[in-house]
Amino acid sequence: METKSIQPKSIASTAVISTDQLLEQWQGHRRLTRRVIEAFPEDKLFSYSIGGMRTFSELASELLVMAAPSIKGLVAGSWPSFQEVEAEYKKAGTKEELLRIWDKSTEELNALWSKIPVSRFQENELFWGQYEGLVYTSLLYLIDNEIHHRGQGYVYLRSLGIEPPAFWDRN
Repeated sequence: METKSIQPKSIASTAVISTDQLLEQWQGHRRLTRRVIEAFPEDKLFSYSIGGMRTFSELASELLVMAAPSIKGLVAGSWPSFQEVEAEYKKAGTKEELLRIWDKSTEELNALWSKIPVSRFQENELFWGQYEGLVYTSLLYLIDNEIHHRGQGYVYLRSLGIEPPAFWDRN
């Protein structure tokens, strides 16, 4: 069966949500992921895994490495190395530190977002020097990746006998 690619006619005629609404959607997911981090017992956050998956602290750190630094890269037009970013965002050794870094990342994301021109969302970009695509599709990937990893956190929490936060509550 042949598939057909749908090309947008123009930004104005195809916009479904504003850039501010996209940010709010992402931040809603980040608020929920933060509550998942909070739900973990301190020791399990950094040590518990199932089936060889990474711990939830490692998954959360990956999300931190990708969020605000990606927006910084888009705004600056240049991308730091993963090693530079990991040194800043992957250093949490306690739940309190992880949440502090999470909150700092949220503030950075909010501060930088408005510096992305609307037209930039339709531009092609080589994210991190490796992943080429339209800016908005790469941003949607970041959100999808967070949802995926949060789902892993839900499995961990349930296996520990802990009720995770309601997945629909992003306030």
